[in-house]
Amino acid sequence: MRNEAGWLEPLRRSEDPDRWREQVEADAPIVTRVGPDPTLPVEMCDPSTGRGMQSTSSSSAPFIMARLIDFLELEPGMRVLEIGTGTGYNAAVLAKIAGPGNVFSVEIDPVATSRARISLKSVNSPATVVTGDGEQGHLPGAPYDRLIATASAHTIPYAWVEQTRPGGLILVPLAATAHPEWPLAALRVQADGRTAQGWCVAPSPFMPLRAQHVSPKAVQDAEERWKKAGEPDLVRYGVTVTGEGQAVWLDSPDNPIVS
Repeated sequence: MRNEAGWLEPLRRSEDPDRWREQVEADAPIVTRVGPDPTLPVEMCDPSTGRGMQSTSSSSAPFIMARLIDFLELEPGMRVLEIGTGTGYNAAVLAKIAGPGNVFSVEIDPVATSRARISLKSVNSPATVVTGDGEQGHLPGAPYDRLIATASAHTIPYAWVEQTRPGGLILVPLAATAHPEWPLAALRVQADGRTAQGWCVAPSPFMPLRAQHVSPKAVQDAEERWKKAGEPDLVRYGVTVTGEGQAVWLDSPDNPIVS
């Protein structure tokens, strides 16, 4: 939550359990980890008050989690890789559907990893949580039938394509450099196992992958490009990912707009 000054406001369960419970049960995103804003002087940042701190991890709104899982077309027995564990909530839901031994979740923050493992153990969830760079995927568990990212990317890592079996689905929120509504892309890995291609299906704003922050200018340039194209709806956009790179296109792969 933010206070009147606009800073993130710490909320501790031990100090205000009723308000804490209210936030946990709300159908809204919750900031769960913070760090100093690198654009501010160090002396301005105070984690005890929230001043100068920015979100580094959050728990998505439950309705957003449900939307992504619907688009994931997940079935029992499917092998799943989640990029971005956070609290572990989404991993628990995925494991409930896919079944024991089928869900792997990668989290770059070791503190978040530790807390997620404790939470998942407390509810007897069989999801496996791994500390690592999600852009590299998790090769020991591959190949996957489904890969879902809970952080946005301007460039979809090719390791995700390599670790998803042919016919498998990759679901990833794209940064606003593709479309100003932060589209969710659903890509199928083709029969050759070397190409993933698909369409944007819905708005889905997420925090970026740790190494894929986007500058305000890049977002502004993308919006101007979108306006010049006549402000097309996001479902007209698609993405192709190969070992040679990525292309975002409008209406057809033959009409790339970003590559």
